[in-house]
Amino acid sequence: MRIAPLDRSTPTFGQLGTLEVRLARTMGEVRRAQQVRYEVFYEEMAAQADPFTMATRRDRDQFDSLCDHLLVLDHNVATRRFRKAKPRIVGTYRLLRQEIAEHNGGFYSKSEFNLAPMLERHPGLNFLELGRSCVLKPYRDKRTVELLWHGAWSYTLRHNVDVLFGCASLSGTNPDELKVALSYLYHHHLAPEEWRVRALEARHVDMNRLPVEEIDMKTALRALPPLIKGYLRLGAYVADGAVVDHQFGTTDVMIVLPVSGISHRYINYYGANATRHA
Repeated sequence: MRIAPLDRSTPTFGQLGTLEVRLARTMGEVRRAQQVRYEVFYEEMAAQADPFTMATRRDRDQFDSLCDHLLVLDHNVATRRFRKAKPRIVGTYRLLRQEIAEHNGGFYSKSEFNLAPMLERHPGLNFLELGRSCVLKPYRDKRTVELLWHGAWSYTLRHNVDVLFGCASLSGTNPDELKVALSYLYHHHLAPEEWRVRALEARHVDMNRLPVEEIDMKTALRALPPLIKGYLRLGAYVADGAVVDHQFGTTDVMIVLPVSGISHRYINYYGANATRHA
């Protein structure tokens, strides 16, 4: 059950040319974001759709009604809905605040990772889970990704978030084929004990698949998706262990990003008050 209705007056977080980033204001916009997710996850990538998902052509689950949905919209490309032209949704991010998760059974990623020890170590901090990030293929460029980050940073400031975390995916379900990327993450970006999360034992996949001296850095970085590289540049850590998600055809890693550890370079770039594209 949703804690609060969608806010039709939610402000624009930023604009860059014809692109705008803000939260979804209506259920219609949430449904259109789910259609974007379906197009990326099921039509372009390797996710396996059940009959209902295939019939509706929307990627959705029970967490959608609990989350805020960050959108990037292109005002130069309109789609018609009931005779009224609306800007096209070209990117989306799903945001779940700790206060809402705790009243509704917990975070989405608890089905893959044991979050409890990290949350218990930091009872005074405010956590935000990010997930279901995707951008339509023609828009996968610096502008769109920059607006998504700008929107997430604006939201972080708006809700006094202390820690960002969530699953990020590598394409493929054979960890041996991903050994270079997984080993690189394990040896160079494993979270310190203070921020350590571990994959659930029943689903745990060892990331330490190559000795550190055998890892070619250029090859490893090329193997990482842009989203994960973006998190790492900001100063994020990764959890101990990956999880294979056969439905989505991915191998998932957990990203943990304390706001206090975000690179000052990026805070200065987007603005301490998220003013760069406001």
